[in-house]
Amino acid sequence: MKMNKIVVSLFAAGVMASPLAFATNGMNLEGYGPVSEAMGGASMAYDNGTAAVMNNPATLGLMSEGSRIDAALGILGPSITSKFTGMPSADSSATAFYMPAVGYAKKSGQMTYGVGVFSQGGMGTEYAATSFLAAGSGEKVRSEVGVGRLIAPLAYQIDDKINVGGSLDYVWAGMDLKMALSGPQFGDMVAGLGGTQTYGAVSGTMANTLVGAFTVAQAPCGGVPCLTSMNWARVDFSNNSSFTGKANGTGLAFKLGGTFKANSQLTLGATYHSKTALGDLTATGASMSMNVVGPATGGVATTIPVAGSVSVHNFQWPQTMAMGAAYQASDQLLLVADYKRIGWKQVMKNFSMTFTADASQNPTAAAFGLGGQVVDMTLFQNWVDQNVYELGGAYKTSDALTLRAGLNIANNPVPDKYMHPLFPAIAKNHLTLGVGYAVSKVSNVDFAYVYVPKVSATNGSGVTVDFGGYSTQLMYSYLF
Repeated sequence: MKMNKIVVSLFAAGVMASPLAFATNGMNLEGYGPVSEAMGGASMAYDNGTAAVMNNPATLGLMSEGSRIDAALGILGPSITSKFTGMPSADSSATAFYMPAVGYAKKSGQMTYGVGVFSQGGMGTEYAATSFLAAGSGEKVRSEVGVGRLIAPLAYQIDDKINVGGSLDYVWAGMDLKMALSGPQFGDMVAGLGGTQTYGAVSGTMANTLVGAFTVAQAPCGGVPCLTSMNWARVDFSNNSSFTGKANGTGLAFKLGGTFKANSQLTLGATYHSKTALGDLTATGASMSMNVVGPATGGVATTIPVAGSVSVHNFQWPQTMAMGAAYQASDQLLLVADYKRIGWKQVMKNFSMTFTADASQNPTAAAFGLGGQVVDMTLFQNWVDQNVYELGGAYKTSDALTLRAGLNIANNPVPDKYMHPLFPAIAKNHLTLGVGYAVSKVSNVDFAYVYVPKVSATNGSGVTVDFGGYSTQLMYSYLF
């Protein structure tokens, strides 16, 4: 009974504290659990604890008879700088993300079951109000996207060679966004203002009202258009929390997997992770603001703040297919290799959201008739699918100490043209190290460190982003 209470408390803490995070295989973490992460993320064909619920649920069937609890904390430390010719460089101040995880599994005979709470991944940056990315708005710009899972796995050992497994995942996603666009950037997204819509599109009743204000002669403004120029526009919905986003949505997903013991040394494994079925991410208390000039403002730059709500449409996590092998070369040496295909292309074609203005507005917004109007905004993404190669090894130097190392090699899924400095998921390769120590027969500590070499990309607007950094994971395991 006491142990059950401990398990419940750990999972409650995991759910409450599952944060927004930055990840490095696109928006995925390069490895789940420090055992896997230290070996390049490879995890398909050997026992890697309850992290199996994020990797291959069938590997739960490889654990020893009994129960285990794993409690982990990960730290992601991205280093991101954005640059534009003629402007001071902008360093992202979002340099540390903390990610707890907890898992429980019990093997009884041929059956293994359990529960886990894990951070799936995400991305995030934050730039100062004085940076060129603020477009002169005088407010900071930031993004933070995070996805977490509450997972119920089940694995079954068919015989001494074959294990099968699956999981049902309750998925939640959170998002903050404080994004600024210069007047020319916003105008280029509006067809009615002559925009080419190269990088995105803006439409809806509010956009139509703005087009009229810029293009149609109106009597109240002396027979000329009421507005002549826009300095900047912003969309803001953010609660500045490290653990929840302002806009939130939930849904379901599932995983299937299997392992096959080819001989006494070689085990093969494979898994399929479904695309999520998340509802729209929604938030009230959002705002859209524009700084404009024209006869309607007396020729003075004036900010029009519009209060409302936002819905981010069809934000999903992709399907993933992976296969791999684990080779026990000797009693001391384990070699592992996985291949993973992440289907970003299907889910990251566009970033689309709708801003709906509240019916009741401040006098400035009301004067332009913006109450109750709608803006549909799309930023083109056009990500490609990602191929990830994960290689690693573990060497047991004694009964207590195990050393691990690996490589994680991947293509950048984000096309240079559409890369946005608020969403620069452009990392490619990772060097991984780790150590495991058996404190006793019933408790272990595992640690992993990942170095992310710097990469750079320049988008179609001439903004260059440098991305690098590190990540770590520390886990305590109790076996009973």
